[in-house]
Amino acid sequence: MPATAQTSRRAFLAGAASLAGLALSGCAVSGGSRRIAQAAPQFSDYYLQMYGPLPNEKFPVPAIDLTQLKPSHFRAEVADPTGERPGTIVVDTGARYAYLVQEGGRAIRYGVGIGRDGFTWQGRADIARKAAWPTWTPPREMIERQPEVAEFANGMPGGLENPLGARALYIYRNGRDTIYRLHGTGEVWSIGEAVSSGCVRFLHHDIIDLYNRTPVGAPILVYT
Repeated sequence: MPATAQTSRRAFLAGAASLAGLALSGCAVSGGSRRIAQAAPQFSDYYLQMYGPLPNEKFPVPAIDLTQLKPSHFRAEVADPTGERPGTIVVDTGARYAYLVQEGGRAIRYGVGIGRDGFTWQGRADIARKAAWPTWTPPREMIERQPEVAEFANGMPGGLENPLGARALYIYRNGRDTIYRLHGTGEVWSIGEAVSSGCVRFLHHDIIDLYNRTPVGAPILVYT
């Protein structure tokens, strides 16, 4: 194995070990009272760097407040649970994870938010295009459900307030747009939840990472 690959894997494993140690400290009892003091969680430099500020983006991305992110949904390298070929994106909507399958039986796992009841999608498809800081255009069906978004019928420019966030990967099946996307969000609390209108949402930092690793044409599998 090349030295760079060994270094990368050691970094991921060290990060995973740090993640396991994120539990809060125990109870502190003073003067016989039953008052419980809870220490602030401590995060390793590995995660502070992974989710730190991104000042060089077109729209600078602030650091993530890691206290709002479930420790189980931090980005990590794991044993591949999917059996898919390397380069495939797999979204497990039940577990709220997305995997990018790697060589050697490994995968990069991302925590995601998924579609709420009635707005889910599954199947095999492809990433037909990618965009950085994309324009968001609400589908006609969304405008009918939510008339307040009609002002963006001709498109909402990219930015931190744009629902697609820092990056978007567009899912097509048989050459047709499914209208579903993998995209960024600044709503950290939503990762691990079923909250979207069918799209799969990632933290800005994680969708940028996936975007950089994924070519147009990459296969994607979404299942429950």
